[in-house]
Formats: sequence, structure tokens, C-alpha cells
Amino acid sequence: MEIVLFILVAIALYLFSDWLLRQVETRRGAPFKSRSIIYFIIIFVLTLGTFEVLQHFLQQSPSG
Repeated sequence: MEIVLFILVAIALYLFSDWLLRQVETRRGAPFKSRSIIYFIIIFVLTLGTFEVLQHFLQQSPSG
């Protein structure tokens, strides 16, 4: 069950990172030259933080 949760969160992070990058580019008025690198940084930071929080909560929950 834990793997399903991580997969769903990863999909959500993927979609949110893309949306966030598009919003920043829209406000900026032009796409970034190194869009792939900026996207990688966004998803990397969000993934590290989110998965750390998930692991913390999953370790505290009673696992029968």
C-alpha cells in the first residue's frame, strides 16, 4: 500500500511541477532557455521534501 501512495504522490508532484513552471513562465512573459534544468530543480526539491514528510508520517503510524 505504501508504494501506491508514493506513486500517486510522484504523479501529483510531476503535474504540479509542470503547472508551476508554466505559471512562472507566463508571469515572466517568455519561456526559460534552460527549461529542463529549472523543471528538474523544482521537482527535485518538492520530491525530497514531500517524500521525507511521507516517510516521517508512515513511520509513526501503527503498522499492526
